[in-house]
Amino acid sequence: MSRRRGDSLGGKAAIAGIGATEFSKDSGRSELKLAVEAVRAALDDAGLTPADVDGLVTFTMDTSPEITVAQAAGIGELSFFSRIHYGGGAACATVQQAALAVAAGVADVVVCYRAFNERSGRRFGSGVQHREPSAEGAALGWALPFGLLTPASWVAMAAQRYLHTYGLSSEVFGHVAVTDRRYAARNPAAYFYEKPITLADHAASRWIVDPLRLLDCCQETDGGQAIVVTSAERARDLRRPPAVIVAAAQGAGRAQEQMTSFYRDDLSGLPEMNVVARQLWQTSGLRPSDIDVGILYDHFTPFVLMQLEEFGFCKPGEAAAFVAENALPLNTHGGQLGEAYLHGMNGIAEAVRQVRGTSVNQIPGAATTLVTAGTGVPTSGLILGTDG
Repeated sequence: MSRRRGDSLGGKAAIAGIGATEFSKDSGRSELKLAVEAVRAALDDAGLTPADVDGLVTFTMDTSPEITVAQAAGIGELSFFSRIHYGGGAACATVQQAALAVAAGVADVVVCYRAFNERSGRRFGSGVQHREPSAEGAALGWALPFGLLTPASWVAMAAQRYLHTYGLSSEVFGHVAVTDRRYAARNPAAYFYEKPITLADHAASRWIVDPLRLLDCCQETDGGQAIVVTSAERARDLRRPPAVIVAAAQGAGRAQEQMTSFYRDDLSGLPEMNVVARQLWQTSGLRPSDIDVGILYDHFTPFVLMQLEEFGFCKPGEAAAFVAENALPLNTHGGQLGEAYLHGMNGIAEAVRQVRGTSVNQIPGAATTLVTAGTGVPTSGLILGTDG
């Protein structure tokens, strides 16, 4: 869509079902089995069967191809299948792709999924171990020889600049970690259930890459999550109250790279998320004050603060105080810091639960939720709302 005007997608599609496996550190089964379990759970939640599905969307990073998941899950013919690039930045874009297909009549029921053994198998946190030559890899080539080998090290560069720009110390990041863990402690599905932390715990956690500590970094998780998208009209007749897709957007900034955009004009913000924010506000006609719950991608705490500022919830440099004041219910499932790291897909599920009124940390009267995908990479976002 144009960045200068809203689009016409809003209200035409809805999330009708959500499903997940358990979140663990050792699933004991293949990533394909995790994907199929999540897809079937989401369909059951919606009151649909595999025979109803004619579209699938996932991440380019997922190891379970759409046709293989279809075969293993008992899904028949597919009229639509798609993949989104850029890791966690793809999360909300999978739902956007599904909604576009439904709105255009290309498919009737599309399931978005993500499944991996990210703790017992390939651990993203371990960084670059080997890379084949590619255009994308050329950007990393400017950073890897100097020791910037892991996602934490790439984010640390921007985090350090953020602190310097606004005269802050790394303790401000602790407000995000404490908030996430407070909600996770009340969520039985969360890995850190009944394990809240304090600001002192955050400050005492070991350094990973200055200015990031252990409790600034998300988990590594085995598991799967799936989301069922269909038309808003059809969703009204299914098992659960629909979460209407009010707006959906993708965004990449100028001079965008994947996690290493160190040569753009300003490192103290997230231009790619600003592109998403402008589109979501334009399409929905909403403002920050209209959002009841924020589910913001939290692979690293500094980027949560920057997202709040890019969306206009507060002024630049003021997000830590905004979070400390609990001005917006934030990551009520516990986030990727507290519940599980599922590349943001579990955050979409929590946004749906809030709209349905079924979250374990339900915010009274929640009718509009904002969800974001991974930052530091080309990214995406959603606004979900109640039906009517």
